[in-house]
Amino acid sequence: MSQPQIIAWLKPSCGWSNGVRAVLRKYDLPFDDRDVMNNPANYEEMVARSGQPLQPTLEIDGQILADVSGEEVEAWLIKKGYIKPSAASTDVPTNQACQDHPAPTVKFGFGRG
Repeated sequence: MSQPQIIAWLKPSCGWSNGVRAVLRKYDLPFDDRDVMNNPANYEEMVARSGQPLQPTLEIDGQILADVSGEEVEAWLIKKGYIKPSAASTDVPTNQACQDHPAPTVKFGFGRG
């Protein structure tokens, strides 16, 4: 099986983001972890590339997966043949909501304000 090129736009301490990281670690898939909370340029890039503002968002070999859980990423990777199913457990839940925290503050210059 081939190793996909993976860019993951994630929050540092989000349940959804941690679930995606856990799945990628479970299958030993290298990925570029781009922090959308502490780096506004990463957030802007995610929105520009995916056409939407929600995370976790991944780009896997050019294919965008937007607003996904770790479970959804795992299912997609299996369906596309990148990995074979594994019963191995992860160190965190792969389908858990984020705790409350502020949204990124990025202005895109749309509209009048």
